[in-house]
Amino acid sequence: MKKVINSKNAPAPIGPYSQGILKKGMLFVSGQIPTNPSTGQLVTGDIAEQTKQVMLNLQAILTEARMNFSDVVKTSIFLSDMENFAKVNEVYATYFQGNPPARETIQAARLPKDVGVEISLIAVI
Repeated sequence: MKKVINSKNAPAPIGPYSQGILKKGMLFVSGQIPTNPSTGQLVTGDIAEQTKQVMLNLQAILTEARMNFSDVVKTSIFLSDMENFAKVNEVYATYFQGNPPARETIQAARLPKDVGVEISLIAVI
């Protein structure tokens, strides 16, 4: 049986999806964009600040599932502009000490609400 993971410390879904689904020790987290869950407002402008907010949103969902970034085995990063890769990577790297997860990074033609970055992940305990 699957368990829906929903954290009050991450943005509420804006469509028919869950923040995360936990099944047999595997957590599948939906793509997170830089929405501040306290205000409901998008973090705009600097891509580093956007990325930090995305990582905080992911962290909140992991915490709700009693997991952390060391449990992450796979991430997917979607960028509106591949020119931002280095800045996003710099912030992202601070959340993965030691053995980082497998990952792909792609440029998407357009992301939800025209943000600069969206990240999803899979974690396993």
